[in-house]
Amino acid sequence: MDAAGEHQNDIFHDIFKVRLDPNGKPHEDKPPEKHEINQKSVVPKEVEAARNITNEPGYCGSCYGGVAPSNGCCNTCDDVKKAYTDKGWSFSNPENIEQCIAEGFVQKMKDQHDEGCLVYGHIEVNKVAGNFHFAPGKSFQQSNMHVHDLQPYLEGKNWDFRHTITNLAFGRGINFKNPLDGANKHTTDPYYMYQYFLKVVGTKYTFLNKTTIYTNQYSATEHERDLTPKNGYSVGGLPGVFFNFEISPMLVTMKEYKRPFTNFLTNICAIVGGIFTVAGILDSFIYTAEKTLSRKVDLGKST
Repeated sequence: MDAAGEHQNDIFHDIFKVRLDPNGKPHEDKPPEKHEINQKSVVPKEVEAARNITNEPGYCGSCYGGVAPSNGCCNTCDDVKKAYTDKGWSFSNPENIEQCIAEGFVQKMKDQHDEGCLVYGHIEVNKVAGNFHFAPGKSFQQSNMHVHDLQPYLEGKNWDFRHTITNLAFGRGINFKNPLDGANKHTTDPYYMYQYFLKVVGTKYTFLNKTTIYTNQYSATEHERDLTPKNGYSVGGLPGVFFNFEISPMLVTMKEYKRPFTNFLTNICAIVGGIFTVAGILDSFIYTAEKTLSRKVDLGKST
């Protein structure tokens, strides 16, 4: 979501997610695919029955009171969720919706109850101020506002937003470490918001072989906020990890060059000259001290 008003919700094609077990290790049988993996498994009877219904020719699923699409049918769980969203309702009863039962939505939620995730990939953003974030719930637009539906995730769930940023870069990495690389945050509070404020500056690198690369560097500040309800009242805000970035209009130019041999000779002469200068100062100081001491000795003998 950026200052120009462009929203990119539910990006799948450039972002991969690896499911992690409670110990933080990837599931060996769940590779980072962008589509569902067809695996043979034992299907509960109620799921099988719902699938038989939804797979019938000419099936037209109910939208359960939500805003139906143009064809009047909600044939998938996502269709029902969208119908609820357009109606302004929260999606809180997937266990009673046959499309969601057929797709095993409830079971998927249970399977991922204690899991973590590893997210990697890249996204393209406009060169204006904006933000991207990782937060629970289905995101959607309502009344020109960016909203997350948390209802399906509330029951018996304590969110855990501990995270480690292995690498975060705007553009191609060169030979510098970004400020957030290796950042590690830990909290035991389920309602917690992490905010990172990034100032992105364009950078132009020119190497000895005349190769030019355009990339970006950034500085970062951070803010943490506990959103735990106080006395039964919400303090406002969405738990998650937020990255707010601002693009600087400046461009930093860095050019790699080789010093000429004459520069080396100049440095050598400067070093040698400095040595002689320091030696001359020390010699003058020692000579003056010796003369002064000799004069005092001579005066002592004459008296």
